[in-house]
Amino acid sequence: MVAPADTHVYPVLWQDDHLVLIDQRQLPERYTIVAIHRCEDVLRALRSGIVQGGSALGIAAAYGLYLGASELQTHDRAALWERIEAIGDQFKQVRPDKAHLQWAVKQMLTVVRQHSGAVDDLQAQLLAKAQAIQADDFTLCQAIGDRGLASLPADPAQLTLLTHCNHGALATSGYGTSLGIMRSAWRAGRLARIYAAETRPTLQGSRLTAWECVQEGIPVTIVTDSMAAHCMQQGLVHGVLVGADRIAANGDTVSKIGTYSLAVIAQAHKIPFWVAAPVSTIDFAIASGADMTITQHPPEEIYALGERITSPKGATFYNPASDMTPAHLITAIVTEQGAIAPDQLHILATKES
Repeated sequence: MVAPADTHVYPVLWQDDHLVLIDQRQLPERYTIVAIHRCEDVLRALRSGIVQGGSALGIAAAYGLYLGASELQTHDRAALWERIEAIGDQFKQVRPDKAHLQWAVKQMLTVVRQHSGAVDDLQAQLLAKAQAIQADDFTLCQAIGDRGLASLPADPAQLTLLTHCNHGALATSGYGTSLGIMRSAWRAGRLARIYAAETRPTLQGSRLTAWECVQEGIPVTIVTDSMAAHCMQQGLVHGVLVGADRIAANGDTVSKIGTYSLAVIAQAHKIPFWVAAPVSTIDFAIASGADMTITQHPPEEIYALGERITSPKGATFYNPASDMTPAHLITAIVTEQGAIAPDQLHILATKES
């Protein structure tokens, strides 16, 4: 199956009575659609990597909670609440490091807590809330794109920007955060080229980000992660734009493994380093990056490329999914409310309250 002609990529869609997902594990070799009708299958899709990226995970989980509620044949509100609470915990545990996933589950559970009518009406409200979470995400990603575009330096007129992992349409509702800024820059004539770091070990940059760029006709050059410093040294990169899984109150940011090293290299070359994420990614209850969880991924991501084993028996493996970039290495954090210095995030906390 070929990708749709529409240059927007929608990784999660609700159609009639079921969920439609792009199987991101198959890209770029195959464009495969998965139809899901059961809550259990949504959980499996999130665990297996069919859906990737914090916002996309949160949107899929929201629909999963609705499916879980609709599968329970009862008019007992207490039984329904117990069921949805348990489902919510399951979704939270899929990726505890993804702040937007945790936020979306919390939003759905709030609907249940605040509802006092019939069970059928509650199920309808849960579906409406999941759809609202998806629609709102698209709007705020466009806002991040526009705010980020406004914060880019005026010189040169056309920029070359480097990114890491995938924080684009596939990771959100269809526009992206860091890649959303680049998308806005491309449409405004401000972007000359994207350098996409391949993002070892599972290659989200070369597989997913580059695929998105090709769909929209954005010039993209794939480099290995170890080439980033050389590209900066050669003057090929004007700035680095990345996304975030979670941001602490002080601006410390957890994102895909390899992000921290890019920030260090960018500072060494006096190149701006921006983080793009919705305000919901900021956890104001966490003081600093020292208090944030780093998830460990399975070792086979490192020692196998498809069916080929690339490491000798007897070696051990360390495979953290993310790393923490200290706030002092970040030029600005771009949210739907604008670009802000990491040490000024308390202003956003005041706006949220």
